[in-house]
Amino acid sequence: MKILYTGFAPFGGETINAAYEAIRLLPDRIEGADVVRLLLPTVFGEGGRVLLSALEEKRPDVVICVGEASGRAAVTPEYVAINCRNARIPDNAGQQPFDEKIRPEGPDAYFTKLPIHDIVQRCLEHDIPCSVSYTAGTYVCNDVMYSLLHAIRTDWPEMTGGFIHVPCQPSQAKKKHPVPPSMDVRLASMALRLAGEVSIQAVNAK
Repeated sequence: MKILYTGFAPFGGETINAAYEAIRLLPDRIEGADVVRLLLPTVFGEGGRVLLSALEEKRPDVVICVGEASGRAAVTPEYVAINCRNARIPDNAGQQPFDEKIRPEGPDAYFTKLPIHDIVQRCLEHDIPCSVSYTAGTYVCNDVMYSLLHAIRTDWPEMTGGFIHVPCQPSQAKKKHPVPPSMDVRLASMALRLAGEVSIQAVNAK
């Protein structure tokens, strides 16, 4: 069994991305599953293409894509991805789409395949701030989440997958004005590990 975690390259002038820093701290095995890590480009379309290539090559049982959400105080598993690209800032390739569809032929939205309510409960039991989010935004995070769920719907129906946002790290927050909420990378990584445990347990229970 394999579990694939993806994170993004730094963007928006940052030198690190809290999501991938948390993924780097994960153990190599979770609940008996091999952990595979993948760094995605923070670029509309390209992030999804890199992810889909990894799905074809690695054939993971569980996919947890992770992004950084500056301004959020908790780990937030995402409930839904929408078929929309609308960028407040350019991506790392300079693209700044406005009101574009990710897939013109696709549905307006896809819902997560992760057991997000169970993930939230498990994190809260470990005193990690966590809550369900009902918007993944319209930036590259949503772009990748929609691409993942479209692939699951059309090509990999047995695969479990979705998206989780983590807060920025304290070292990032202190440089911003006003200073946003933040979370220690070790705590964020623990939340991602717990999310993996819950997801693998759900797969094994099928």
